[in-house]
Amino acid sequence: MSKLRADAILKAVARGRGGVQVAHNKRTADNEIVRMPIPATVVLPMQQHIGAPCKPLVKAGDHVDVGQVIGDTDQFLSVPIHASVSGTVKSVADITLANGRIAPAVTIESDGLQTLHESVVPPVVHTKEDLVKAIRASGLVGLGGAGFPSFVKLTVKDDKPIDTLIVNAAECEPYITVDYRECIENSWDIMTSVYTLGELYGFKHIIIAVEDNKPEAIRILKSIADKDIHTGNVVRVMALKSRYPQGAEKMMVLSATGRKVPQGKLPADVGCIVMNVASVAFVARYLKTGKPLTSRSVTVSGDCIKNPANVRVHIGTSMQEIIDFCGGFTEPPAKILSGGPMMGAAIVDTHVPLLKSNNAVLAFSEKALAKKPASDCIRCGRCHAACPMGLIPTQIEKYAVLGDAETLSTLGTSVCMECGSCAYSCPAGKPLVQYMRLAKEVMRQAGVK
Repeated sequence: MSKLRADAILKAVARGRGGVQVAHNKRTADNEIVRMPIPATVVLPMQQHIGAPCKPLVKAGDHVDVGQVIGDTDQFLSVPIHASVSGTVKSVADITLANGRIAPAVTIESDGLQTLHESVVPPVVHTKEDLVKAIRASGLVGLGGAGFPSFVKLTVKDDKPIDTLIVNAAECEPYITVDYRECIENSWDIMTSVYTLGELYGFKHIIIAVEDNKPEAIRILKSIADKDIHTGNVVRVMALKSRYPQGAEKMMVLSATGRKVPQGKLPADVGCIVMNVASVAFVARYLKTGKPLTSRSVTVSGDCIKNPANVRVHIGTSMQEIIDFCGGFTEPPAKILSGGPMMGAAIVDTHVPLLKSNNAVLAFSEKALAKKPASDCIRCGRCHAACPMGLIPTQIEKYAVLGDAETLSTLGTSVCMECGSCAYSCPAGKPLVQYMRLAKEVMRQAGVK
């Protein structure tokens, strides 16, 4: 980087293996984020992130205000759940989530006032430790879809010196455009946050990585970063070649720094912290207002949605209400997804609530999903060539069906990120991602890592 002009747009320093070229279908890229009205009722599950679920702290009949903690736990890998509306707790009962799991949930009947709880005040942050405490209290998880508690990423141990912050604005999944809109509409929040993080952590490099199919986002972010380019500012914008799954964390680290994250390790093990761009923008707003994570932006799209849009939604709002806000369906959809078409999960009941980690609601017709029926493997090797982790999905499929957990472990099954590149590239139409998930379940039940 030393040979580049200080204000140059950086290029990727390395390229990961595999991946696929997918149609972008960013139909809502020019749609500004619109705020959805306050829902009459929200349902807030106590499991909205990777890690330990929260325990309800309220009971039916209690009055709650916006930002009030209604669920928490003393387990480390977890963050609190906050009321997204003010009103009365209608019930605390188990519900079935979109992924089929059962979790307790707090249902709140809104009073329409959106009264802020007395605890909603800007946190006092002077040190890294103060920030970590504040980010946990905010309830922030990765808003790109992973749902990993953000405070854990920002907890830097002395034996793992971190020199690079990577802001992930790749948004490589087709259809989804909320991160792009975040860059366009809230660029100053992004920059304010990275400067704050840089000051507290002393990063030598702060890289905002954007795929090159988003030139307007690159232009806006670069114009802000360039204002302080001669004052020791370490913030740079990097344009990445558009290729799925470029936004995957380990792929991002390799592209931005040339460092490879070893199997079973995290970006922190190679000196990096990776944060989704919407998560970064939230940090700035939280430090300014003290309002925790009670709403988020989602893309609502697909050929069955009447008015595709980017919408700001209160967490806990019914997926059906979100769809109705966008005009409903043009025809009965063949499939509805929470998340993108590559890694999203199918929804069978649209009355499930929006969670912190949901970044899109997509609805597709049978025509849009048209794919020939699965047939026998033709031994072409395209799935292996497309796999970013270098796995051989057909071998994993074989031993998943056999229930051979030990062999699945030796094949590296646990490193699969379920990106879907294998299934996308398979000419036989085999559901390889589902076999990957089956393989992990076989290993889990056998107690094999």
